[in-house]
Amino acid sequence: MVSSTNKQIKLGNNLRRCRFEHNEISQQELANAVGVTRLTTHSIEAGKFNPSVSLALKIAKFFNKTVEEIFYLYEE
Repeated sequence: MVSSTNKQIKLGNNLRRCRFEHNEISQQELANAVGVTRLTTHSIEAGKFNPSVSLALKIAKFFNKTVEEIFYLYEE
């Protein structure tokens, strides 16, 4: 038997914490550094938008962290 659950796997992030650990940079400063708009960084931080793999890598490189240190999966 296969049990069915309605749990969804979502992408979470520690972007806000990373910004504050990195001299409390603003969303705009991060956006400028990785080549996106402030709205994009806000949407990623709020969990409304999942970044592309290349953007996630750029963000990780900017903070000198692995992608897994910034982004993680969780069930909802």
